Amino acid sequence: MKKEKFNVVGMTCSACSASVEKAVGHMEGVSSVNVNLLSNNMTVEYDDSLVEASSIIQAVTDAGYTASVAGAGTPAKTSEENHVQDEIDEMKQRAIVSMVFMVLLMYIAMGHMVGLPVPSFLLGVENAATMALAQFLLTLPVVYANRKYYQTGFKTLWRRSPNMDSLIAIGSGAAIVYGIFAMFRITWGLGHGDLDLVMRYSHDLYFESAAMILALITLGKFLEARSKGRTSDAIAKLIDLAPKVATVIRDNQEVEVPVADLVEGDIIVIKPGQSIPVDGVIIEGSSAVDESALTGESIPVAKNVGDKVISATINKAGSFRFKATRIGDDTTLAQIIRLVEEASSSKAPIAKLADKISGIFVPVVITIALASFIVWLLLGYPFEFALTIGVAVLVISCPCALGLATPVAIMVGTGQGALHGILIKSAESLETSHGVNTVVLDKTGTITEGKPKVTDIIPGSTLSERELLIIGSSLEKPSEHPLAEAIVTKGVEDQVLFEEVHDFLAVPGKGVQGMIKERPYLAGNLSFMRDNNIDLSEFETRAHRLAEQGKTPMYFASEGEVLGIIAVADVVKPTSKQAIRDLTKLGIDVVMLTGDNKRTAEAIRRDLGIKTVIAEVLPEDKEREIRLLQEQGNTVAMVGDGVNDAPALARADVGIAIGAGTDVAIESADIVLMKNDLRDVATAIKLSKATLRNIKQNLFWAFFYNTLGIPLAAGLLYPFFGWRLNPMYAAAAMSLSSIFVVSNALRLRRFNPDK
Repeated sequence: MKKEKFNVVGMTCSACSASVEKAVGHMEGVSSVNVNLLSNNMTVEYDDSLVEASSIIQAVTDAGYTASVAGAGTPAKTSEENHVQDEIDEMKQRAIVSMVFMVLLMYIAMGHMVGLPVPSFLLGVENAATMALAQFLLTLPVVYANRKYYQTGFKTLWRRSPNMDSLIAIGSGAAIVYGIFAMFRITWGLGHGDLDLVMRYSHDLYFESAAMILALITLGKFLEARSKGRTSDAIAKLIDLAPKVATVIRDNQEVEVPVADLVEGDIIVIKPGQSIPVDGVIIEGSSAVDESALTGESIPVAKNVGDKVISATINKAGSFRFKATRIGDDTTLAQIIRLVEEASSSKAPIAKLADKISGIFVPVVITIALASFIVWLLLGYPFEFALTIGVAVLVISCPCALGLATPVAIMVGTGQGALHGILIKSAESLETSHGVNTVVLDKTGTITEGKPKVTDIIPGSTLSERELLIIGSSLEKPSEHPLAEAIVTKGVEDQVLFEEVHDFLAVPGKGVQGMIKERPYLAGNLSFMRDNNIDLSEFETRAHRLAEQGKTPMYFASEGEVLGIIAVADVVKPTSKQAIRDLTKLGIDVVMLTGDNKRTAEAIRRDLGIKTVIAEVLPEDKEREIRLLQEQGNTVAMVGDGVNDAPALARADVGIAIGAGTDVAIESADIVLMKNDLRDVATAIKLSKATLRNIKQNLFWAFFYNTLGIPLAAGLLYPFFGWRLNPMYAAAAMSLSSIFVVSNALRLRRFNPDK
């Protein structure tokens, strides 16, 4: 299966996107199609042995729109950015032309009513034909500037898939046609001396109504396009993070080249204050690197030879050279941008409700408008009155707000997630997260650091702590065991002087032994000490207490005497306790899932206040535990490191990978937390709740607006209160509804996880 993105031009409302989706979705070989009205693109998953991209483009063309493969000929991201700006510039030009000529038209049509000076050759019954012609000529530039409404509207109407443009085209077109008819009646009246006829039709030209409908809708579309451009600010900020040039070593000289020309294996020179262009591994030098733009972590990270550096992070202090390992679309930044774009253009389940409604909405509106027109005529009202009613129904019913309600909120929500170091892979996972009531946490690497550390040094009566650490780190240095590595690391941190070890021997599953300064030493577990007849009575109580705390005691002895204990444990991250407290405050049950023994798991459970712990679970059985929780009616989020937790992450309703976004994590999880901080789980859920709340507000407004507006425009209140909606006010109200929805979604940019 092939997944490809297409740019679609000409979509203006949710009826358009529904029409395109339907046209492409019915093609043989197409397994899924997702059309995004906000970004004017379409993602199609299809079997390229059954259908070609050109056939998909033709299907879109047949539906009344134009399409092209995204990024054809230009970088996709630059193309998309330019597309948004081009749309804003075009709408601005159209809005300016429309507003200028509409103001002139309104001035000559209504200026004399408020005492404004109007040329005398346009006033009076005898000049009615001149006035009508002047209004008609001033209307033509507005119609020409907005000809797209007619081109697309009538084309889709002809293909029996009418959209918002169809409503505008029919509504304003009917007003213009009636105005032209009125011009002929005025001319006939003047020629035959029927001044009453001339007077009547002079007041019913409707050119100003048609021009104002087009001008106000275009102005609303311009404001909407500008607001839509702001919703993708997060992606634009990410794109701007990457430098455009890099300094590389070529022929033993430093040369500045465009980042696009870098190849894998290039040696790149980074100086203080420079941004890192691609991913790689440091081969010379050291520094502190600010990774806050990608991870949100404010403290610079120390980097030495052998450490990885990632694109778009900023070197703070030292200088170094690194070898490029990932370039172009393979860099971490490129993957983040791709994930955010895919999530922004994906469709949440709640959006399907709007799509279904909009698919039948426009035909129903046209039917209501036509029925209203006929009913008012049958009731004996003038043709002009009935026409006004029909046009008002068409104009106020444009389903722009309905089509924008979901995608703008999704785009802003996923963008805000990216800015907080939270990568949300799809709109569906963003929506599902708000209903999570159980969070399952893997222990190692998620709750804990994932790397053993020395927690306690307890010497006997004959040694100091430092002396015990010197013996312990020296004896363990030749060993490759993870616990030994922790003790050696502690020795390095405390800058102890390592002693030379002779006759070193590792006993698998027990410990190690060796000679230091001609004296034999042992290090190992309880069993190893007993095998060597070491009396442990002095340390039994303390060792038992350490074990209850989830720590592993390592005994050190020499010549039959215990020298002391060094305890090692996979320590809990500093933020884990607060993270679990945050989740509990949200009313979420927290479950710890681990392969560790029950004693260690129980110690961590007690320390962190976790309600439920499931211990001694093999990696392959974690998926089963998630399934059991789901079968009890829970909506489960699984948080893990994305390596041995992949099956469980995939099984959960929402899989959350914690860490710096490894390949496996990105593939298996729905949400990737770039910071190694468990508190971001609560932030992701809060963001989901805020986004869903925003979507529901938008959908309510869109439905409520149309539910209220259509009966008012149809004149249902006219017999009782004398209320009817002028088409000009209907056009303004329609534009305002779209602006309201986009503005409401933009409030998500103020999302604060601490509130």
